[in-house]
Amino acid sequence: METAYASAPTSEQCISGNVALMTESRPLPTWIALGGAVSIGAMTAVQARINGVLGVRIDDGIVAGLVSFGVGLVFLAVLMLSIRSARDGAKRMFSGIRRRTIPFWMLLGGTCGALTVSTQGFVAGVLGVSLFTVGVVAGQTLHGLLLDRIGFGPSGVVAVTPGRVIGGFLALAAVAISLGGDVLAHAPLWLLLLPFFAGAGIAWQAAANGRLARTVSSPLSATLMSFISGTTVLILASVISIAVRGMPGAFPAEPWLYLGGLLGFTYILLGAYLVVHTGVLLLGLGSVLGQLVTSIAIDLIWPVDAGPAIWQLVAMVVVAVASVIVAMPRRQR
Repeated sequence: METAYASAPTSEQCISGNVALMTESRPLPTWIALGGAVSIGAMTAVQARINGVLGVRIDDGIVAGLVSFGVGLVFLAVLMLSIRSARDGAKRMFSGIRRRTIPFWMLLGGTCGALTVSTQGFVAGVLGVSLFTVGVVAGQTLHGLLLDRIGFGPSGVVAVTPGRVIGGFLALAAVAISLGGDVLAHAPLWLLLLPFFAGAGIAWQAAANGRLARTVSSPLSATLMSFISGTTVLILASVISIAVRGMPGAFPAEPWLYLGGLLGFTYILLGAYLVVHTGVLLLGLGSVLGQLVTSIAIDLIWPVDAGPAIWQLVAMVVVAVASVIVAMPRRQR
């Protein structure tokens, strides 16, 4: 007689079950997938403040991004070495790379992650997380809609319904609200363009990682490749930054300033799994909601000079919630 229920499942069995769920393409309930997307946004906002403060403290946003990616890569490597199913997925991935059965572009998701953490180091510590987030919103929304339309994500071509278009415009309306008042008097426009490109990169990273995760049947392996490519890019960028600007300042002693990489590992892995069930745009809109709510809470508790006014913060959240609701599939609202 089978004894499958004689003991609690191990962590390896749990992750194997997640992989099996993804490869069978059984859709998650929308509210569960959307809740995961919101948590991704919340972790992104917290990571932005951590990396932003670290970048300000050492006076080098690129090196701060390298520290974040390096911590995440070390944590992920230890985790993968301890889980057999993860090692098997990595073997399939590297075998596909050697045989050239995995397209090169699927391996580049981490380069967009490198742009994101570097931008956090430059922007979030100066402008606050809210203004950083609204720039990300614009890039993520527009690029997510485009990637879904051309079928770049793992769920294939996602129809551009009126609700999805309206949701995208509402997300951009949140950006317009954030720029009201005297925000631009404190923050130059070019500094807000960096988060815009980072947001576009986040959408592209989610799609590329999702495609790679589905190809090798392992979200952990896709996350590993994302960290490898991102760390490689950041090492080269840090060398250039140090050669041009000199060595960064002394590294702070507070342990919490080095937790950005752990958060990055968590939300990249979660995004690679969820994008199959949500599409790129809906994943982005859910994460936008999480980013806005969390970034507003952070900036209210820990304000910066360039932060938006209270009325702007409230209006941004209301519009962001509306953008997610109208973009959801009608039968699942």
